[in-house]
Amino acid sequence: MATEVRVPALPESVSDGVLAGWHKKPGESIRRDEPLVDIETDKVVLEVPAPEDGVLEQILIEDGATVVADQIIGLIQPANAGSMPATPPAAPATSKPVLPADAEEPVLSPAVRKLVADHDLDPRHLHGSGRGGRITKADVLEQLPQRAAPPPVAAVPAPVQAPPVEVTETRPQKRVPMSRLRARVAERLLAATQNTAMLTTFNEVNMQPVKTLRERHREAFEQVHGVRLGYMSFFVRAAAEALRRHPDINASIDGEDIVYHGFCDIGVAISAERGLVVPILRSAEFMSLAAIEAQILDYATRASEGKLTMEEITGGTFTITNGGVFGSMLSTPILNPPQSAILGMHSIKDRPVVEDGKVVVRPVMYLALTYDHRIVDGKSAVTFLKSIVELLEDPASMLLDL
Repeated sequence: MATEVRVPALPESVSDGVLAGWHKKPGESIRRDEPLVDIETDKVVLEVPAPEDGVLEQILIEDGATVVADQIIGLIQPANAGSMPATPPAAPATSKPVLPADAEEPVLSPAVRKLVADHDLDPRHLHGSGRGGRITKADVLEQLPQRAAPPPVAAVPAPVQAPPVEVTETRPQKRVPMSRLRARVAERLLAATQNTAMLTTFNEVNMQPVKTLRERHREAFEQVHGVRLGYMSFFVRAAAEALRRHPDINASIDGEDIVYHGFCDIGVAISAERGLVVPILRSAEFMSLAAIEAQILDYATRASEGKLTMEEITGGTFTITNGGVFGSMLSTPILNPPQSAILGMHSIKDRPVVEDGKVVVRPVMYLALTYDHRIVDGKSAVTFLKSIVELLEDPASMLLDL
């Protein structure tokens, strides 16, 4: 008797998902707990394992379809069944080099796996440039022009009168459905602009003290803790201390009430292939710099693989986003409701500043704090951001809890 493959229980507040892609085709063997199909929700990608050893007998729901919890999407013929499907006929010979039968297929993220399947590529022939040799989306895209390069077009003398412009294959366009995550992000951002009274205040911070501290202790820090000392951990610590001093920034609106949180669950925005995700550093006020850096690295790695859990990306009382890693000099970040504020970091640039009546060059970063004016007054927002600047310009006092 065939075993049913069902959609697992979906996270709370998620009503349905989209079948992102099957890992196997009908007739192919599958082992218990081996990844069988991916279900994409508006927050995470759920990897559904095979319930037992056997052969994938039938796919009932194809890629791209919307599914709900406990829905039957496929059937598996158990390995001990009396009649097993015949081995599928060998594929016709191609120009691809022959690989050993036991060659392992590399582990791919859902987005990369779909791109490989769409263009009929063999991932074992691709070179991975990611962490640990992992194949990235860019690695796959590099192969596509080589496989489908258009034939060269012979040069034609220009006529006296230019012909009208025609839409040809040299002006392509492609229409694709919006991913669940992108649709959810768009919905939340639009809601934030419509349902909050957003205002942004700016300041600048001299990063020389933090930069000097990092350069002096970077190697020892990495040897002791096994993780690189970045700038984000300093900003998380500074934000946690500033939130303690300004509790209204760490508050949220719930109906007609204001909820003041006695803990600092700080979200750190991470850009992944599927879109922007904001995993949470729980009780960040008690975390060391090393613990913060290790947690962010872990989140970033699993975000690129689509393996963050629902609990890790929900909640949060404050958010930090770093557009500086992409070269942004200044921006106005959008709130992440129901939070009342979000801090935007930007590029560090050498700029002339005046110290003791003299013009000197210092590494300066512009900071932006967007806040909900329904909860936060302008004075509180400005002093909160000023507190962060003071903490970063004297990191020793922050780390010593002075």
